[in-house]
Amino acid sequence: MSRKKHSSCLTKTINFIFTILLVVVTAFAIQIYFNKAEGATTLKFAQISDDHLSSETVNKAYRLTANSQELLDDAIDFVNHTQNLDFVFFTGDIIDVPYEKNMLLFFEHAKKFKYPYYAVPGNHDICVGGYLNKGLYVDLMNKYNPYYKFNKTYYSFTPKIGYKVIALDPIIDNRITANGELPQAQLDFLDKEIKSAGNSTILIFMHVPLKQPFSSDSHRLLNADKMYNILNKYNNPIGIFTGHYHTTRVIQEGNIVHVSTPALISYPNAFRLITVQNFKNKVIFEIQYVPTRLVELQKKSKLLVFHASTYYGTESDRTVTITVDKRKK
Repeated sequence: MSRKKHSSCLTKTINFIFTILLVVVTAFAIQIYFNKAEGATTLKFAQISDDHLSSETVNKAYRLTANSQELLDDAIDFVNHTQNLDFVFFTGDIIDVPYEKNMLLFFEHAKKFKYPYYAVPGNHDICVGGYLNKGLYVDLMNKYNPYYKFNKTYYSFTPKIGYKVIALDPIIDNRITANGELPQAQLDFLDKEIKSAGNSTILIFMHVPLKQPFSSDSHRLLNADKMYNILNKYNNPIGIFTGHYHTTRVIQEGNIVHVSTPALISYPNAFRLITVQNFKNKVIFEIQYVPTRLVELQKKSKLLVFHASTYYGTESDRTVTITVDKRKK
């Protein structure tokens, strides 16, 4: 009799577990079905900015230049252990001082990536009137980065159906300044690329932000109004991913999402993981803040900056989900 009770109990337990599994699998299948029915595609990437890579053995002011290589390696290792990334994008100031040897040092570290990586230059990457100009920058990228197949510092590509990546270069290289400006050729390029993208979600990467995360007359995009004039012609969901200000900020303006990513070299020593879900009637941006795992370096870095909270941002600047409804053209 006890054997029958035991057998009956075991059968009920197995049936219960089976039912739970069936419900979970069915729910997952339904989600996939509706995602496909809505034409949903997902793009996932890492954005790293302002790593200011250096071989220096001393820190410069608030930048942990002496620790720049281990900070970058920590980010690379984290990225490599993140599943299903489509690419990594560096939004400028890859190196601290514009020497070719520093670019070669960067490529030695970057070859550890298991994912494709792309980049746009920052003001620290280009030497005004010196050897490391934009032409050499492109040559080095083509030689040492197997994924960089472009002949300019600005370019575009389609990582997946429904997405258009546009890389822009507002770095001024004929005078020393931290301000940026988009030449007319790039403004025309931006207009043409968005126009040809149809209903695709537009992802723009550049060093200098279109919208300032905080006011700075010395770091702004001088002709931001001209870029706005182009973007405002289109209803596409647009994400703009930048660095330069070393701060953590996310701002939505209608169909445009501005993402300022903090510096790896200075507090809060962090980068971003971005997941974009492209549905029929909306686009969801999941923006994640990823601090370095080198906690002691981050603590040290915090002591070197004034107004640490400005660079750390609010909770909604660090990790946030933003939905952009698609509007008919």
